[in-house]
Amino acid sequence: MWPALVLLDRDGVINADSPEAILTPAQWQPLPGSLHAISRLSAAGIPVVIVTNQSAIGRGRLSEATLRAIHARLHTALSEVGGSVEAIFFCPHAPEAQCDCRKPAPAMINEALARFETPASEALFIGDSARDLEAAERAGVAAWLVRTGNGQQTHRDPAFQDVPVFDDLAAAVTALLAARAVTERA
Repeated sequence: MWPALVLLDRDGVINADSPEAILTPAQWQPLPGSLHAISRLSAAGIPVVIVTNQSAIGRGRLSEATLRAIHARLHTALSEVGGSVEAIFFCPHAPEAQCDCRKPAPAMINEALARFETPASEALFIGDSARDLEAAERAGVAAWLVRTGNGQQTHRDPAFQDVPVFDDLAAAVTALLAARAVTERA
C-alpha cells in the first residue's frame, strides 16, 4: 500500500506522552527518530497531517494560544531536520462534551481527507491508541500501530490483532518507504 496522505496522532507517536497532558512548549519532547521519520515522508513527497485530541483545552488546563506555541515548537523542530506537516487538526473538547470530533469519532480524519482531496482508501493513519485505530476504521482509512506511547497496551487488545504493528514511527516509515520501493520496481 502506498498512501497519498499520512495521518499521525501526536502524543505517543511523534512526542513523548504524559498522563497529565503536554501543557507547555517545554514539555513537548520528540520521541527518538520521529522527526527524522516525518522528514523522510516529506522528502518522499508524502503529505503528513497530525490528528490529535487535546482535551486539556476543554478542561481549562491549556489555552489554544499555548497549543499554538507547542505546535510552533514542533514545526521548528521538524524544519530543522527537513520535515514538515501540512496541517494539524485538533479536538479541544473534554470527553464529557460528547462532540463528534474527538477520536474515536472520525470527524477530524474526514476533515483532513476532504481538505487534501484524498480518498480514504489512499490514506494511512499511524497511532498508538485504541481510539486512533477506531477513528481510522470509522473513516475507512487503513491504520498502523506503533508500540510507543499507549501502543504496548493497545497491541495486547484482541480487537487490534490484525493491525500492522511497529516499534515506533521511524520503523513504520521505514516499512512504508520500503513498500513503495518494491511497488515502483514492480
